[in-house]
Order: sequence, then C-alpha cells, then structure tokens
Amino acid sequence: MVAGGASRWSRRFSILSATFLVAWQAGTLPGIPRRAEVTLALFGFVFHMVFGKAYLLVPSYFGRTLGSGRAPAVHLPLAAGGTLSLTASALWDVPPLVETLGALAWCLGVAIFLGALVRTIRGSLAGPETGTSDARAEHRRVDRYANRFVPVALGYLAVGSYEVLAAAAELPPLADGYPPRPSHLLAAGAAGLLVLALGVRLLPRFFGVPAPRSLVAVVLPAGSVGPALVAFRLPGGVWFRVGALAQGVALIGFAAVCLVLFSRSDRRRVGLYGVLCGAVSGALGASLGLSFAFGSIAPALVDAHLRLNLLGFLGLSIVGFAFQFYPPTAGRFRWASDRGALGVVGLLSAGLFSDVVGLVGGITLLTVAGELLSLAGALGYAYVLTRLLVGIGARRAGPR
Repeated sequence: MVAGGASRWSRRFSILSATFLVAWQAGTLPGIPRRAEVTLALFGFVFHMVFGKAYLLVPSYFGRTLGSGRAPAVHLPLAAGGTLSLTASALWDVPPLVETLGALAWCLGVAIFLGALVRTIRGSLAGPETGTSDARAEHRRVDRYANRFVPVALGYLAVGSYEVLAAAAELPPLADGYPPRPSHLLAAGAAGLLVLALGVRLLPRFFGVPAPRSLVAVVLPAGSVGPALVAFRLPGGVWFRVGALAQGVALIGFAAVCLVLFSRSDRRRVGLYGVLCGAVSGALGASLGLSFAFGSIAPALVDAHLRLNLLGFLGLSIVGFAFQFYPPTAGRFRWASDRGALGVVGLLSAGLFSDVVGLVGGITLLTVAGELLSLAGALGYAYVLTRLLVGIGARRAGPR
C-alpha cells in the first residue's frame, strides 16, 4: 500500500517538474531575473523530479520500502507552494513575508522528505544490503559503494535549504549569505551528487553492462567534496580551485562512465541518448567552471555555465531517465513513440547548444533561437510525460 501510494505521488511530482520546466523555458525569452530562473529550474523542475523518484528509488536501493506513505502527499504542496512563492519574490515587488513563507514551506517539505528517507534507511546506511538481486550480483560492489554517497547528497540538501531559509528569514547563515552558495550546494551537492550516485546504479542496468569500477571509484568521492569547496569558497582562492578541480573530475569522469557503457552496449534506447547528452553537457559545464577558477569570469560565460549545468547536465539527464522509467511507447496517443521522445531530446539538446554558442560568441540571434528550441522541447516533454503518467494512473486505478 505504501509503495503504491509513493508511486502515485511520484507521478504527480514528475508532472509538476515538467510544468516548471515549461515555465522556466518560457521565462528565458523575456529575460526574467537570474534568481527567478534558478528557482524555477532548480527548485521547480529539478527537485520535484528528484523528490518524486527518490521516494521510490532510495529505499529500494537500501533494501527497504518507504516507511511513511503520507510523506509525499504532505511534501508535494509544500515544495510546489514554496517554489512558487520564492519565484514570485524574485520576479515582483512583493512583501518580504512572501519570500519568508516560501522558504519556510520549502524547508518544511525538505524536512519531511529527509525524515521519511532517514527513518526508512537508517539501519542500512553502512550495511551490505543493496536491494540487488542475485541475478545481478556483478553490480553489488558498485551498488554498495554508491549507497555510501546518498546520505552525503541528502546532507547537502539539508544545508542548502537552511541557507535559503536563513537568507529569507534573517537567520544566522552558515557562511555569509552570498546567494550562489546555496545554489551550488543544492544543484551540485544535492541534485548533482544524487544523479552521480543513482546514475552509476541505474545506467549499468539500462545498458546491460557492468560499470567501470575504476572510474566510479574516482567520480563519487570527487563529486561529494567538490560542491562544498566551490560553494563555500566562491568566488576565488586556493580551495575554490581545488573544489573546481574535484567537480571537474566528477562530471568529466561521469561523462566517461556513460561513454564507456554506451560503447560496450548494443542497447540504444531513446532515454539513454538524453542521459548521454546530459553527461557531456555536465563535462562542458565543469570545463567552464575550471576556466573561472583558473582564469577570469565573464557574465556571458556564467550564463552559459548555468545553462550547461541546469538544462544540460541535470535537465537532459532527468529527461533521459524519465523516458527510461516511463517508455513513450507505453502511451496510446499522438507522439507517444521513440521518435517523439527523440525529437524532445533533440530539441532540448539543439536549443542548449545554440544558446550556449550564442552566449559565448555574443550572437543574440543564436541565443534567441536556442531559447525557442528549448521551449519547444520543454513543451513536447511536458506533453508526452504528462499524457503517459495520466494514462498509467488511470490504468492502475482500474474501472470504478
């Protein structure tokens, strides 16, 4: 019963995630403030999908089932309401109370999420249980290793969310209140590390070949320390450079993991192309981050770095994994096909590439074209995924 309820709420989180993606891409055309863009992208699009899938995946990866079936139902309105309130405070001249209430709602939702997961897996954090079947025994070593980094990602989520609340409610921050710090803690530390840790478990199953252990052994530790050093040492200094190097190793190494799996496998499912494009985008974004650490920082390059990491690494990875979990061919409507899903991945990837080239080269026409293509891809993704998930929910509900 708990698993069925978690699955239902996971679908609702996923639909909201896709809706926020459309809102984010629509907002880039008139040029909304960066804080509003990051809020829609990170809090709305990325984390609503992270929350929805984590309620299902994290307990199973520790050999458990979610202990609280009510947690997702209480969490969802808090996460959505908090995101909308924080976005409104970034877009318009609203009373400060709106931002404070939004940050409080977000943090309450995060506390419920963390409480439910920690309560579920607390007895298995350092144990051997991975939920890996005997038929996939060759994956157990990597699975057990990856599990150790999930609590680290959850810790980043707690710290980053507190920093958001501290800034809105005038509480004592852990650092100095510099806005990019919580963004990096949440994007690279929480969401990014979860993509790395869960990705090295999921992708070998999707590709049907074992993960390269030597690469995984380097990627996850680097991805666990890099975000903290970057976030707390921005915008410069020796430790900032060390953090940028660690983050570069993590993201470039993850792209190498994906490429190795891709080259060793004969499986060419449409979702895997999305994950591969996301991993390559992450490597490019990390390369730009290294240029900031060891060179100069230009506003246009910062925008390109943001797009590569949010829409590229996190965004395309989410889209790819979504099409793996919910195959488009399971739908019974127009564009419910691998070709339709590939079109979505192609539009988002082409839009990202055009946008980044336009930003780096100062070519406004390319930037606008990229934003339009990305918006078209976001609309296609939201349409296909929403129709799929509504159909799945209707079939599972059965006749009344």
